[in-house]
Amino acid sequence: MTKSIRGGALVLAATALLAMPLVAQADNKHVSETVTHAKEAADHGKQGHADACMKHAEGALKHAEAAGVKNPHMDEGVKELKAAVEHGKAGHADVCTKHAENAAMHLAEVK
Repeated sequence: MTKSIRGGALVLAATALLAMPLVAQADNKHVSETVTHAKEAADHGKQGHADACMKHAEGALKHAEAAGVKNPHMDEGVKELKAAVEHGKAGHADVCTKHAENAAMHLAEVK
């Protein structure tokens, strides 16, 4: 009986260790989506599309929240994305672009 309990505990521990990278990969997917949306926001802003810049910045914010990463670069990226949304709503494509570019730069550093 003791051997089967130890064996079961060993299998459970091994399964938990194997599943940990999958959780990290899921978070990383959200981080990479955040960067992608921030870059798309900047691209649209460069074309003078403040509304599209704002929408992609909002999408980036949603992925940033879903990533659940606590990191100084994530914090700065989120701050820049919020500013991009604010300026995009005001029709300031050029300022939205600058904030989206800054966000992408910081978010690309999130590990």
